[in-house]
Amino acid sequence: MEFSLHRELKQRYAIDGSEVEVRYGRYRVDVVRGDELIEIQHSGLSAIRGKVEQLLADHDVLVVKPLVIAKLLVKRKKKSGRVVDRRWSPKRQTLLNAFDELVSFAKLIPHQRLKVEVVPVVIEEWRLPGQGRRRRRRRGDFVIEDRKLLEVSEPVEVSQPVDLLRLLPSPPPQEFGTADLARQFTVPRWVAQRVAYCLRESGVARKVGKRGNAIVYRLTARAQRRKAA
Repeated sequence: MEFSLHRELKQRYAIDGSEVEVRYGRYRVDVVRGDELIEIQHSGLSAIRGKVEQLLADHDVLVVKPLVIAKLLVKRKKKSGRVVDRRWSPKRQTLLNAFDELVSFAKLIPHQRLKVEVVPVVIEEWRLPGQGRRRRRRRGDFVIEDRKLLEVSEPVEVSQPVDLLRLLPSPPPQEFGTADLARQFTVPRWVAQRVAYCLRESGVARKVGKRGNAIVYRLTARAQRRKAA
C-alpha cells in the first residue's frame, strides 16, 4: 500500500510535465523528469540498490531519501473511527542518521549518473490497534494506517563523495578513528563506524594506519579542501 507521504513527495518532484509510475523494463520508476529517473525511498535503501544499479547503466538517477526529523503520532480506535490520542514521538532523526542507509550506497556514490537527496521531513503517522505480521500479540501493538507529509526542509544533495561531509554535524579532523568520531558527534561507536565506512568506500577518506587495534583514517586532499571551504 502506498502511503500519502510517498504520493505527496512524488507530486513535489513531478514538475514541468514529468511522468509518474513509469515502467522501465521490469522496473517501475516513481518519477521521470526529462532524462532523469527519480526514486523516492522511505524505507531502507538496500531494498532498491539492485534496481538503481540497473537503471544507472543507461540513465541519470536521483534517489530521494526522506529523513523524519519529527513525527506526530495520531491514534484511532478503529479504521475510520475517532482519534483517541495525538502526541509527538520522542524519536527524531538528524542528518547523521542518513549514514544508516547510505552504507548500502557507499560504493555507488562516486557514480557520475547518481545523485542522492536527503530530505528532512515532518510527518503524521496514523496508527490503528493491531499486531500486523507479528505472530504473537503484544500490548501496545499497532499497524500503520498512513503517513502524511506536514513539512519539508531544504534537501541535502550528495552528487559527489565529498558531499557526504555536509551530512555531518561538524567536519571531522584530518586524521581520525571511529572513537574520535563517536566522541565528536556524541553517538555510539557503531554509528561512527558507519560514517567511517561510507567515507572510506566512497573515497572521501583512506586508511593510513592503526592506533592499537583501531584503524586510523585520513581525509583525501579534495575532502580537506571542502572542509576548509
